[in-house]
Amino acid sequence: MGRAVIPKRLHGSVRPAWVGLGALVVPLLLVAWAWVTYPSDHTPEGAYLRIMVAVNRGRPEDFFAYTETEAQHACYTIRDYRKRARDRVLAAYPEPERTRVSEAYRALAEAPDGADVFGLYARERAWLDRLRRDLSRVDKVEMAGERATVQTVRGTRYPMRRRDNGIWGLTLFTAALVAEAEKVARDAALVDKAALDYERARSAGR
Repeated sequence: MGRAVIPKRLHGSVRPAWVGLGALVVPLLLVAWAWVTYPSDHTPEGAYLRIMVAVNRGRPEDFFAYTETEAQHACYTIRDYRKRARDRVLAAYPEPERTRVSEAYRALAEAPDGADVFGLYARERAWLDRLRRDLSRVDKVEMAGERATVQTVRGTRYPMRRRDNGIWGLTLFTAALVAEAEKVARDAALVDKAALDYERARSAGR
């Protein structure tokens, strides 16, 4: 029995089919390999790489989980104090102060989550731009107990601290966020004092 012969007109369709299949399979294999070999976020390098991905996507909210615990608490504190102050302003301030102050506080007061607060500051203070300029491939990681420093091939050093859940968090913005939380708390106290004054004046005028 002779060998089966593929008609010439089919040769052109068989080859593109194999090429197309290869074009699909190769990227999938690369993704699978990257997934398997991607460092855990329980390592400084793994946390840093996830920060890089979020920065490249322009999504600072996505690396909120890779900031240290103190910075995260500060973001929630900022949101809560701004909400409390805004509620007092809306309830007690007269116009036009009520509209002016409540609008100034609105974005932080209505932030759904600490990550959204972090995103607001990252964009407002150009933290995202700073990271985008500086981030590059990891050169080495220096460990010292619960602290670590990731050094890039450009020589930039990123300090990190291990959180209670084992994930490593960037400490770069902690001081600024803690200072902002303290300022927002003072603002809330001043707002409450002014609100009480407005309420007393309104009661006296009746």
